[in-house]
Parts: sequence; C-alpha cells; structure tokens
Amino acid sequence: MRLILLGPPGAGKGTQAARLVEQYGIVQLSTGDMLRAAVAAGTPVGLKAKDIMASGGLVPDEVVIGIISDRIEQDDAANGFILDGFPRTVPQAEALDALLKDKKLSLDAVVELRVNESALLARVETRVAEMRARGEEPRADDNAEALAKRLSAYRAQTEPLVEYYSEKRKLLTVDGMMTIDEVTREIGRVLAAVAQADQKKAVKTATAKKRATKKAGGKSSKAKASKATSSKAAPSKAKAAKSSAKAPAGKKASSKKAVSKKASTKSASAKKAAAKAPKAKAAGKKAKSGVKASAKKAAKAPQKAGKKAAKAPSKAAKSVGKVTKKAGKKPAKKAKSVTKKRS
Repeated sequence: MRLILLGPPGAGKGTQAARLVEQYGIVQLSTGDMLRAAVAAGTPVGLKAKDIMASGGLVPDEVVIGIISDRIEQDDAANGFILDGFPRTVPQAEALDALLKDKKLSLDAVVELRVNESALLARVETRVAEMRARGEEPRADDNAEALAKRLSAYRAQTEPLVEYYSEKRKLLTVDGMMTIDEVTREIGRVLAAVAQADQKKAVKTATAKKRATKKAGGKSSKAKASKATSSKAAPSKAKAAKSSAKAPAGKKASSKKAVSKKASTKSASAKKAAAKAPKAKAAGKKAKSGVKASAKKAAKAPQKAGKKAAKAPSKAAKSVGKVTKKAGKKPAKKAKSVTKKRS
C-alpha cells in the first residue's frame, strides 16, 4: 500500500499516519526525517542536502526526490509507505510520478483530510494549553499566529494537489472534522474499496492475458503445423530431384526418345486426321445427295406405276385384235385349198 496524506497543518495527518503504519505494516516517510537520516548516513544526496541546509537555503526538489528514491528501495519499504510532507507542490508530484514509473511502482491512493480552518485554530490553542498543563513546552511554531502563516502557504502551494490527484482518479476525501477513531474507520473503508477495485482489475488483466496467450498459442501451433507439413513436403521434393539427378543417362535418353516418339505419332495422327477431313466432308455430301435422289425416286415411283397400269389395257387389246385377224385369215386359206382339191 503506497499512500499520500493531504491536508492543512493540524488536520491530524500525523495521527492517522501512525495508525495506518500499524494496520498495514508499512513505513511512514517524513521528508524532514529522511533528510536528516541521509545527512547522518553521509550518502551523496545527503551531503548535497547538508551543504544547502547549512547555508540556510531550501533543499531543491531533485535532491529530495533522490533521497526518497534511496529510501523506498530499503527493505522496510517493500510492503509500502506513507509519504508525509511530500509532495508539497504540483512539480514535486510530477517528479514523484516519474520516479515511481521508473521503478515500476504506483500510488494506491491520496487521502485528503478536509477540515475547517477556524476549527484548526481552536484545535491548536487547545493542544498548546494541554501541553503546558502537562508541563511540556510546545513547539515554537505551534501557535495561532504561526498556524495562520502555514495555512496561507498550504492554500497557495499544496492545495492545487487536490485537483491534480483528482484528475488522476487517485484522490479519496475524508471528513477530518470527525473524531480520530471515526476518521480512522472512514480511511480504512475507502482504502478497502480501493483494494477491492484493484483486485478486480488485476483478475480482469490476468484473464485478458490468459486469453491473449491462448490465442497466441493457437496461432503458433497452426504455424508449427504448417511449417511441419512444408518441411515434410520439402524432403520429398528434394528426394524426387535427387532421384531424377541420379537416374542413368541411358534412361534419360530413352525417356526423351519415348517423348519424341509420342510427339511424332501424335503429329502423324493429326496429319492423317487433317487429310481425312476433306474426304469425310465429300462423303458426307455424297451421302446427302444419295439420300435426296432416293427420296425423289420414291416419290416418282407411284406415278410411273400408274402410267404403266394405264398403258397395259391398250397393249392387251392390240394383241387380241392381231390374234383375231390371224384367225379370220386362216379359214379362208383352208377353204381355198379344199376347193382346189375338189376341182
């Protein structure tokens, strides 16, 4: 769980941060504490900060970002952290986003404790009075006058972060005017909702990845199958090429002769067919003319038969007449011969 607590001075950020550290097992990273620890450790970034702080200047953002970068890489920050006092400006927030992106990390939420400024002044006065009653000396800046200045600086520099993180959908607003326990419960509730949403998102992403992997696997298996078939076909083609290459010269020549023989027989048969074609056409024409002639003869046959039948009676009559004439002449001749004999 990586969190930022936002809110004006006196809103109760320190109190709620301590409870969140205990609840989630994370560390609270205060900018002041980190600067002092870096200076004490003598790190390169700490030495830079030391020189600037010694001269009374403000530590630049890049130095603070460098200190945070070193700190969140330590083992106790592996489960998460709460940033206290940083970022204070939008440029610092942008630098923090870039740092986390480089480390492949992200913020889970930015919790804003919204409070009434007039109520804050009353709280400070009450706290100072309680500390003095216990015999404790309050801090120099823990008074109404100092608080008014700090509130003015907060409005000018830090309050724009509310809009910045709201646009990034990281902002969770909690009513800081409730009791401490109520604020703690409300922070726990909103963080639980965020964790649930993140879990659903993670499941959805994992499912989408599985589907994508499945599809990719199916495509790769198809590609492998096609590759295998092509690789199987390739050796067979190679074998065929080798066998043709290994074949004896005589066989190749005979195969060439056979091919040329076939080609010549084909061309000869083609020539014969071409030569027969006109004859066949002529025969066809003759056959057609013969069929026409026979048809004409068949049509004329009845007419000829009728003419012959008409001529037949006249011929018969002529022959009968000739016979009669002959018969009439013969008796006369006989009679003449008889008379001659008698005389």
